[in-house]
Amino acid sequence: MWMQQSSSMEKASNAQKPETAAVLKRTVEALMERGAVVRNLENLGERSLPYKISKHKERHRRGGYFLIDLEGPPSIVSTMMDHLGRDIDVIRRTFIKHPVSKTEECSGIIPVNYEDKLIAKKK
Repeated sequence: MWMQQSSSMEKASNAQKPETAAVLKRTVEALMERGAVVRNLENLGERSLPYKISKHKERHRRGGYFLIDLEGPPSIVSTMMDHLGRDIDVIRRTFIKHPVSKTEECSGIIPVNYEDKLIAKKK
């Protein structure tokens, strides 16, 4: 069973851009090693954190937000949470399950009984 998920990461803001690319590369490689298919990677930008976060013996007030859209087995969530929790460049991580949208097949044109409509209007 595969799930469509999004992984959200907040990265320490004091890191430079090459370090940011290295963190994202490590994360995407770890996801693919565990059988996930990465569909999209989106940079949501750097912003103030909603509250001060103490992580890895540092206090953080700002962070870079990234969204990774992926499909993979549900079993990778716990291993990736552990993996990202040990990464010193990741402040906070989250996985969100997307609901699977069911597509309905078109049954074609439904015939309408016009006689019933005419009789209903006369009453």
